[in-house]
Amino acid sequence: MSLCKERLVHEEKLEAVLSKSNGDTGKKSKAVCGVCSRMYRDPKILPCLHTFCADCIRQREPFSERRVNGERRSPEDDAQRRNSGSTILCPECDSEVDLPPSGVDGLTTDHLALDEVFAETLLVDCRVLCDLCSDSDAGKRCEVCCVNLCDFCSQAHRRQKRTSSHSIQSLQELKSQGRLTRPVLCSLHPGQELRLFCEPCDLTVCLECAATFHRDHHCSSAREVISHHGDRIRDLVVRSLRPRLGRLEESLRRVDTSQEALQARSDTLAGEIRAFARSYASAVEAHCCSLLRSLEDLRLQRRNQLHLQKAQLQQALSDVRGGVDFAERLLTCGSDAEILSAKGVTMRRLMNLVESGFDPHPTTVAPDNASSICFLPQESAGEVQGFPVVGVIHAKTVDPSKCTIQGEGVERGREGQRGEFTLVCRDSSGEQMGRGGDPVLVSIVHKERKGCSVEAAVVNKGDGSYVVSYTPAEAGLYSVWVCVKAQHVQGSPFVLNVKRKFRRHRGMFHCCSFCSSGGAKEARCGCTGTMPGTVYSKKKLN
Repeated sequence: MSLCKERLVHEEKLEAVLSKSNGDTGKKSKAVCGVCSRMYRDPKILPCLHTFCADCIRQREPFSERRVNGERRSPEDDAQRRNSGSTILCPECDSEVDLPPSGVDGLTTDHLALDEVFAETLLVDCRVLCDLCSDSDAGKRCEVCCVNLCDFCSQAHRRQKRTSSHSIQSLQELKSQGRLTRPVLCSLHPGQELRLFCEPCDLTVCLECAATFHRDHHCSSAREVISHHGDRIRDLVVRSLRPRLGRLEESLRRVDTSQEALQARSDTLAGEIRAFARSYASAVEAHCCSLLRSLEDLRLQRRNQLHLQKAQLQQALSDVRGGVDFAERLLTCGSDAEILSAKGVTMRRLMNLVESGFDPHPTTVAPDNASSICFLPQESAGEVQGFPVVGVIHAKTVDPSKCTIQGEGVERGREGQRGEFTLVCRDSSGEQMGRGGDPVLVSIVHKERKGCSVEAAVVNKGDGSYVVSYTPAEAGLYSVWVCVKAQHVQGSPFVLNVKRKFRRHRGMFHCCSFCSSGGAKEARCGCTGTMPGTVYSKKKLN
């Protein structure tokens, strides 16, 4: 059997063992791709921090129109788009992610996933081939070079002067120990480990890369810069994303509680409706079925709203949890080179979650506990099959955008005189609510003098309308806010023009007062009255 076939059989046995192990424990292995359900092959990290095989990502359909200028693309065009910069949907979270211009090959390699693959090969009863000769089974491992060695290569490794002092242990002894890592090697110089970090290029490099491509750049040891970059990732997680994770979880619990309250409220009302309907004949029974159908429609409507809110919260929670889990696993389990290698994509994802992620406060989530749905057993419901019946479901909810203002008092007023207007609350269909009790807020503030405000009195008429009265102390333009449930009603805010109270002049007309006003038509006098008259110029007065 050839070496290629041996490796294929080896991987198939390993995947079979992992599949059986995952089925027994119910947990997904971190060494298995979520698309092909096989061991990772060249794992790549998407911008949303989810990892898949490079070939699995290439097979994803680009998230864009398949027609250009009205013509359908050919399969060759689609293949070219898969390998170049395009947008795809993440198989895990359905997020739109942009591939780099160089295509899938330009994505960051997930070295942690490769470590998981190697760890799984040690934990299951399968062969591990020697990393040097690839011909014999490996029985030992060099902890310094992080390579698996057969007996012959192990002896040769000890004989070499450069590696004679390396610690070599048995793979059997390492199976019971924790996670094992493999060296992060340079893609341009095979065998060279990425031990340096180029600051200008923000890239991990090997010694040969530093001596050639980055010769004029400032390159530091990975151990010297890991604390700075690792602290930045840790700060984003601890200060921003970890608290948000708790808030999202709390919000999700509140949605679940609201759903239970909605179902409990619906069940309670259904019992009341059935108890009331049993005292009637067939007409009342028919009316009972009609009420239950209306209640079910309301429950489904409110449930769908809660489901939508829950889906948004679950998606936000999944995004944040995925970012936090990946970042914490990278900081906890990754080596210096692994952290620096994945730093770029990790920082971009975490910054995106911090700046534009969905972050509602738990107290603002799912405020509807179905209290607006109530059963009115004494309310007339008309006739059913010729019999008068009573009992209706009241589920009207005030819609601030449909509420209207009646009366001129909201636009015109007089200094020192009482003004009033009427607020009529309506539901989404434009019908008057029919009952009061909604939270109404009226604020009247002078537009030029912010410290000048007018106290407004709101009287509930009990039929869905409210009478608002006020008495302005000063003239001028006022901004009138009329809000229901903390939302502006139709037309709000209004502009209220309060005119001065006219006072007849009782003193003497003095030329100096008239002229000092610039010839104003209504000049002020010492008696606080006005002096109506014709506008005269100073020349004429003189």
